[in-house]
Amino acid sequence: MTQHPGSPAGLSDPHDLDLFEFARSGRQAAGVVRVSQLPRMLNEVPAEAPDRDTAFTWQAEGTTQPELQDDGTEGPQPYLRLAIHGATWLECQRCMTPYLQAFDVDATYRIVNTEAEAEEFPLDEDEVEVIVGSRQFDLIDLIEDELLLSLPVVPKHEVCPEVHESLVSGVAGAEGEGDEAESDEAEEGGEPERPNPFAALESLKRGEPDDKKH
Repeated sequence: MTQHPGSPAGLSDPHDLDLFEFARSGRQAAGVVRVSQLPRMLNEVPAEAPDRDTAFTWQAEGTTQPELQDDGTEGPQPYLRLAIHGATWLECQRCMTPYLQAFDVDATYRIVNTEAEAEEFPLDEDEVEVIVGSRQFDLIDLIEDELLLSLPVVPKHEVCPEVHESLVSGVAGAEGEGDEAESDEAEEGGEPERPNPFAALESLKRGEPDDKKH
């Protein structure tokens, strides 16, 4: 995976990070990662997208918080906070054309030492996730994981610019929407869609990430 030119602020290599030291010392870092650096994310971008290599900005902050330990004493435990902002092109599953999907991730992780410790960690706090740290931690891989988990279940425009031909019943025409399209709109409680040449602009202005996790 090719690193973005220039080192991120506060890190020499986000692919090789001592996550425990990063948290203990309360360090901060920020950078930019392009979709071309995220192969799994790139697979989600349609080939006909206007720009397949959009960029995401990210900020990471390490902290410690006092927690009760097994011996009954309090000790500092490592945490990581990660924020990711940006957008990428996805294929609308309603009209089968690309649209720009925004992402706005803000996640907090409790860092543990082993997978066994992660599995035993109590899941009583929805705001905090658990990750296994290491001294060669790949922060970019975690960023890609978060983006993939934040993908919409059904990617689609808020308002499609046109109706896909598979949804047009009978004689082809801009006004002729099929039963499938009408039932889709009925489920959403809206009116049948009509062509909207400003849909791409609206998706930029109004599109919000369909974040299943937050």
